Amino acid sequence: MRTIRDLSVLRTRARDWREAGESVAVVPTMGALHEGHLSLVAAAKAACDRVIVTLFVNPKQFNNPQDLAKYPRTEATDAAMLQPLGVDVLFAPDASVVYPDGFLTKVTVARLQDVLCGAHRPGHFDGVATVVTKLLLMTAADTAFFGEKDWQQLQIIRRLVEDLNIPVDVVGCPTLREKDGLAMSSRNQRLSTADRARAPALHAAMMKAAESARAGGDVTASLSAARDAILEAGFAEVDYLELRHGATLEPLDRAAPEARLFAAAWIGGVRLIDNIPLA
Repeated sequence: MRTIRDLSVLRTRARDWREAGESVAVVPTMGALHEGHLSLVAAAKAACDRVIVTLFVNPKQFNNPQDLAKYPRTEATDAAMLQPLGVDVLFAPDASVVYPDGFLTKVTVARLQDVLCGAHRPGHFDGVATVVTKLLLMTAADTAFFGEKDWQQLQIIRRLVEDLNIPVDVVGCPTLREKDGLAMSSRNQRLSTADRARAPALHAAMMKAAESARAGGDVTASLSAARDAILEAGFAEVDYLELRHGATLEPLDRAAPEARLFAAAWIGGVRLIDNIPLA
């Protein structure tokens, strides 16, 4: 595996692969890798001849400067984790490469970004959409792999790829979970031992609410009970706990084939998100 920071070097490498008739996959990350990321790499390796993993902590998607400062940066460890997986390139550009002097452009995906996390993190999805657009164009990959834990992000990326005619297939991969149900996330590293023990209550409450909704129970009552359970478990605040359509993100008041349950909640100063399908 080669670590590349220069865009022209990356483009030359990708062009050589294409001229040889090889397919190229990209797995965009912000580092602090865990088994969830590695599952994306495995899916990419199975689907394509060459794999690029990008590592870039994107400042434009952080609406809180303190959150950006606290985000774990573990490039050496990340590279060691990727090395045995057959990754061809780790693209780890400096911010000046992604956002050179005079950069003015912003990619906005209307409506899909205005709900759920977007309603609580102004500007976040503008930053996500902008950097993902850039990374897809920089790598010129045939296929891009993203985790379903960030479901809203996945739908936004699918929309921008279609709307902007970017020639890449977007593949969503299942959320990986710890044995106690907690969705794997780089942010989990910031949880104290006590908060880590409490954190699985989020998924447990969501599963109970989903079960009730599938059985025909009152959705409003089920979500209210789940919210209470999350707070009683030690979470400080629930940003949202909502049933929505998986593709359009429109709110739902009853179980449906495309329904997903979405949640975001704070514990120990760390914001955890999760989503599960009702089907």
